[in-house]
Amino acid sequence: MAWNRSSVVVPVPLLTRDRHSLMQKDHLTSVLFSSLALNDSLLESLEDAGFVHCTPIQAATLPLALKGQDIAGQAQTGTGKTAAFLLAALHYLMETPAPEDASGPWAIILAPTRELAVQIHRDAELIGRYTGLKFAAVYGGTGYDSQRRQLESGVDVLIGTPGRLIDYFKQGVYKLSDIEVVVLDEADRMFDLGFIADIRYLLRKMPPPGQRINMLFSATLSNRVMELAYEHMNDPQVIRIETEYVTADKVRQALYHVSAHDKISLLLGVLRQQDPKRTMIFVNTKRAADRVTGYLLGNGYEAEVLSGDIPQNKRLRLLESFQRGELPILVATDVAARGLHIPDVTHVINFDLPQDREDYVHRIGRTARIGASGDAISFACEEYVYSLPEIEDFIGQKIPVSSVTEELLIEYKPPKRLERRRPPFSGGEHRPRGRAPHRRPANRS
Repeated sequence: MAWNRSSVVVPVPLLTRDRHSLMQKDHLTSVLFSSLALNDSLLESLEDAGFVHCTPIQAATLPLALKGQDIAGQAQTGTGKTAAFLLAALHYLMETPAPEDASGPWAIILAPTRELAVQIHRDAELIGRYTGLKFAAVYGGTGYDSQRRQLESGVDVLIGTPGRLIDYFKQGVYKLSDIEVVVLDEADRMFDLGFIADIRYLLRKMPPPGQRINMLFSATLSNRVMELAYEHMNDPQVIRIETEYVTADKVRQALYHVSAHDKISLLLGVLRQQDPKRTMIFVNTKRAADRVTGYLLGNGYEAEVLSGDIPQNKRLRLLESFQRGELPILVATDVAARGLHIPDVTHVINFDLPQDREDYVHRIGRTARIGASGDAISFACEEYVYSLPEIEDFIGQKIPVSSVTEELLIEYKPPKRLERRRPPFSGGEHRPRGRAPHRRPANRS
């Protein structure tokens, strides 16, 4: 099994005007989805959603992936990677007949976080609404029995996080022997979260790389990610979308040097001055998230915490409320920094500078999604300022420094106490699963 070590850096001509697309016009290409010979059911769903032109990552990868070429794709966060791999995977399933003695699932999409798995599932149901394929999302923290029952009833496209997928697989709830398409999303994050051993376990239970379509997408294609591609993909074509900046070019960045003692005061002053509509505030620890949220609530701001110890049902409700604009401020640890597409986030505030330089890019990438503009404001205190040189070296620019004026350091009221409750664990036995009653054309010739 060979690996194409050369990569293609793709400068794609951008569209200057497209009033019909839901994407921002200056981050679209002149390539039409209708020119890609996609399955009619997919073209119909794209038309309903208002998607006309491809983003650069879609224009570069789809023509290759639709021909069955393995892809390792890198592009800035928020540029349409999810739609790229979903279209390629669903097109293959709709165009390739299934063997009579197989029952699926036919495609599996691996995601590092529960929130990303839910988002991919939602996008899959939108793009695949006319395919007749059944989609299922499995992830930890909630819905153990209901997710298992869904798998037992038959599924065509399985989306999930590694832990829950392995759990059900070892119980025999589903099998991996019929997998024809594999997608690994946010591959670098899989390493960060320690999931690579689980990923390799799942991949080894599937048909060999040469007998399936393999796609790997990530914000960065590091050496360790490419080693994974070498081991488990079949001569992948490496696609890197050329960009002038590591960070999104429409993010207005600002940096305040401030003592840790004054950060709450400065945060409240910035919120009063900026009057943001939808804000994500990033901190480095769960304790800091609770502390910051308590002060926001105590000083008249509606805010909630998104961190790893929040029950899954509540996390999903918070994200939906934030996406609908009902919740104006979300205070998050880095569990929310990667992979999520939340439209119209106007401001990202790094209350704590991240300790990992790449996390800075992923955090501020929550705003200025797909060509929109946004503000990224960072506080550099004595505890975390040491990471600033590495961040600026990584993004290739100095973050503009703003002055901490007396007007910004406002007096504040005491924090409001937060309550926490852990979700109960649900388990149980499994029953034999059935075959999905529908699928693409039968009898592969």
